[in-house]
Amino acid sequence: MKMSKVQIENVLEKLYDKYNHRQFIKPDPLRFVYNYSRRADMEIAGLLASSLAYGRVLQIQKSLTDLLGRMGAGPFEFVVNFDKQKRKKLKSFKHRFTAGDDISDLLELLKKVLKQYGSIEKFFVQGYKPDDKNIIAALSIFCDSLLGMYAKAHKGHVPTGLSYLLPRPAAGSPCKRLNLFLRWMVRDDEVDVGLWKSIDKAKLIVPIDVHMGRLCRILGFHDQKVVSLSTAVKITGYFAGIEPADPVKYDFSLSRIGILDNCTGRLRNGCEFCELFKFCLRKV
Repeated sequence: MKMSKVQIENVLEKLYDKYNHRQFIKPDPLRFVYNYSRRADMEIAGLLASSLAYGRVLQIQKSLTDLLGRMGAGPFEFVVNFDKQKRKKLKSFKHRFTAGDDISDLLELLKKVLKQYGSIEKFFVQGYKPDDKNIIAALSIFCDSLLGMYAKAHKGHVPTGLSYLLPRPAAGSPCKRLNLFLRWMVRDDEVDVGLWKSIDKAKLIVPIDVHMGRLCRILGFHDQKVVSLSTAVKITGYFAGIEPADPVKYDFSLSRIGILDNCTGRLRNGCEFCELFKFCLRKV
């Protein structure tokens, strides 16, 4: 059943009202950001939590508990004082494709950023222009600058693991994890922390992974089998048609269907209780 714009807006608002509350953050990796009260710690925890937001939910939580536990009570202090001993402390860390050395490489870059700019936000906005159509250009500059910084210090070499943590939009990556980080930092409501005040939330891109891509296909926002940056832009455009000032507003609540209800896009027991039930019987 094809949804009209009014129907889509009604469904999204119902999902937002139902799920966009602090109590539903767990098991989302965003919950690790709320373990801290200092802005500087929350920013670092947010980048690391989003960077490891791939794979099974339980494994993500286990890995982040391990990583942040190794870093102690203050992630910011750990980063600005990062040295060989701290690299050694992270050496045995592992999360799927990401090893301890990959995290250490990222933290070494962040140490330089924090020493010069004071925060990740102030570094990021160096490439941000309010007149840009969306955040993609600024995100490209952010990733390219960090990777270039590493390459300059290592004779042009950039490890695959670091490139995975800083995927380049220019290569077509949907940059799900970095867009997730930006959503957390820029938006400000009961779920998103809204630490960054210098970026317009209207510029954000919806973080698209397999689950979100599937749900957006159910809603008819796209018809692509493989999720790419162009898919993310197209989906964001649909949301912008409903909420132009805040196109990422519904991301958290809509993704709860995939995470909490374990939606696979296939009809099964319990589907009849889902707000999207009558629109997904075509089995995507």
